[in-house]
Amino acid sequence: MKVLTTPRSYGKTDPQVFDTLRDAGLEVVRNETDGILDKEGMKALLADCDGIIVGVDPMDAEVIAAAPKLKAIAKYGVGVDNIDLEAAKARGIKVSRTVGANSEAVADYAMALILAVARKTVLIDSRCRQKDWKKITTRDVTGATIGILGLGAIGRNVAQRAQGFGMTVLAHDPFWNEEYAAAHHITKAAPEEIFRQCDIISLHLPLMPETENFIGAAELAMMKPDAILVNTARGGLIDESALLDALEAGKLYGAGIDAFSSEPPKDPRWFTLDNVVLGSHCAASTSGAARNMGRMATENLIRDLGL
Repeated sequence: MKVLTTPRSYGKTDPQVFDTLRDAGLEVVRNETDGILDKEGMKALLADCDGIIVGVDPMDAEVIAAAPKLKAIAKYGVGVDNIDLEAAKARGIKVSRTVGANSEAVADYAMALILAVARKTVLIDSRCRQKDWKKITTRDVTGATIGILGLGAIGRNVAQRAQGFGMTVLAHDPFWNEEYAAAHHITKAAPEEIFRQCDIISLHLPLMPETENFIGAAELAMMKPDAILVNTARGGLIDESALLDALEAGKLYGAGIDAFSSEPPKDPRWFTLDNVVLGSHCAASTSGAARNMGRMATENLIRDLGL
């Protein structure tokens, strides 16, 4: 059997995962481009593969159809918006995720973005490198009210970190766990309440048809003029043009964005505004998270291939 591995960080800090695949009798094909594969690249490499460990590379119906031997897809991460689940189901292809493997790392990065935006650390650093030592007044984080949209493993970890800063936590999740929320002092709130009341809003929702452009011009208009918006989930959750308009007009204090609809983003305004901190979809890119995801994805793939 032959398998393809596409994520750039897969095995980087834990090369033993490749030995594990080979010990299971699998021939390993690797993504050698040092980038995200496009559809044509995926179709070429997957043509005679039985399984794949995939990152954010496209796995739509066309790609799946080009892989007649494919039996298992192991997602290196948790978001499956790049995988056509219906096409996989129709073929009987098993799809797995590495649930919980990177939740601590992503929560850390969400908090890092919150602090960086609130305290303007990137702007201050840039000015200091120009030997401009003027003081820049920023905003407080301690004691703020944070709204967490999506209270899964990552959202819960963000809540825990926020409470370490004395924040009041409001949250929304379609699968609400009242027992957990009560035990951890988290208040249930509708999205509109979060948009209107919160000083900081952190997105941790999956990208689905019902969450696409979850935050658009109308939702941004509800937010406080000194609100901070952070997205470490998926780019399609935010109407990016509307967000850029709001940031340009000073209708928000700032934003920290690690996930874009197109990466790198195409709108040049992202690279000129000083009230936004950009990330390269790297929230889960720590050695520990990569090791956890790599091992879990490897185990999932071997299991689903029946080895």
